[in-house]
Amino acid sequence: MIKVSDIAKKKVIEMMSDDGFDVASDFVRVGVKSGGCSGLSYDLKFDKNKLEDDKVFEDNDVKIIVDKKSFLYLVGTTLEYSGGLNGTGFVFNNPNANRTCGCGESFSL
Repeated sequence: MIKVSDIAKKKVIEMMSDDGFDVASDFVRVGVKSGGCSGLSYDLKFDKNKLEDDKVFEDNDVKIIVDKKSFLYLVGTTLEYSGGLNGTGFVFNNPNANRTCGCGESFSL
C-alpha cells in the first residue's frame, strides 16, 4: 500500500485539475525506474488508464496505480509534498530505501 499525506492530496487535486484530470476517476501513477545517482529513481505522473498488471490503491481520496515490478520497491511508501526552501515538489518517504541521494529523487535498496 502507498499512502498519501494531506498536503500531497491537496497538491495532487490541484495539479490534476490544472492538467485536465479528474481525481474522482483518474489515477496517480507511481513507479520506479533505473537511473539517478543512487541507482533507482521515482516516476510520478497522472494517468487515465489502468493496465492489466497494475495494482490499485486508494488513500486519502487519491487513486494510485503502480506497476507490478515497482510495487516491490514502494510497499509502505508515503507520498508527501514539500514546499520548503530546498525545493518544491513531491517527496517519497520510502521505508525500503537503504540509501538516498541528496536531492531525494533517487534511492537504492
